[in-house]
Amino acid sequence: MKTIVITGASDGIGAELARQLAQQHRQQAALVLAARNQDLLQQVAEECRPLGSDVLVVPTDVSDPAQCRELIARSVAQFGRLDALVNNAGVSAQALFEDVQADDLGWYENLMRVNLWGSVWCTHAALPHLKASRGQVVAVSSLAGLVGVPGRTAYSASKFAMTGFFEALRAELKGAGVSVTTAYPGVVATQIRYRGYNAAGVAAGASGLKEDEAMPVEECARLIRDGMTRRQREVVMTTKGKLGRYLKLLAPGTVENMALAALKDEVKPR
Repeated sequence: MKTIVITGASDGIGAELARQLAQQHRQQAALVLAARNQDLLQQVAEECRPLGSDVLVVPTDVSDPAQCRELIARSVAQFGRLDALVNNAGVSAQALFEDVQADDLGWYENLMRVNLWGSVWCTHAALPHLKASRGQVVAVSSLAGLVGVPGRTAYSASKFAMTGFFEALRAELKGAGVSVTTAYPGVVATQIRYRGYNAAGVAAGASGLKEDEAMPVEECARLIRDGMTRRQREVVMTTKGKLGRYLKLLAPGTVENMALAALKDEVKPR
């Protein structure tokens, strides 16, 4: 039986991915669900168990390295092995850099601790077990980790850092039989941007991006799940994302204009 750990599993992409993996692996997978909100995790677990999966709920704040190590230790103690780690936990942010006061810049560091360091700490703890099972690591980055998005300097920085870390790790693990899949969602219909930081470092309560064409969370989770099944190197989820990635090598100014066009008028640079 495979053991799959998913961080950020209390709602959004992580919760939907858990449900889809439970459906896919019926009675052939154990799921470990991690996030800070235990009540929401329990709700997701109750949706997965009727599909035949063993489910362990481990409340975890990935910004704390000790809790990351405990997550992996409890997973292996419960199920005896680890086959996949999905680094999905993340925090969003929307703020023009000039609008952030010097005293408020600390939230840039907090965001980096979750988005980058949480992934690093969980992966480091999981690595010996993944090498033993010739398993896989999944990193849920963002298109903002391929193309810098105005108004998202902190978020893009954290996701670019994830991209670089997991790209280098993929090469290191090539001979060990451990695959590394990096997923690059665009705008997905979740609440992450509403709960993300604003310039003052508190929950924004609104999204700064145009969301009329947001990808359904079910489709995003399916693309990640398919990427896991195929052990793909990368999952770039939108046509604009695929185009922008290569166009920025040829016409970077055009890509910057595309990124600006994705912002709501009220949050565009003045």
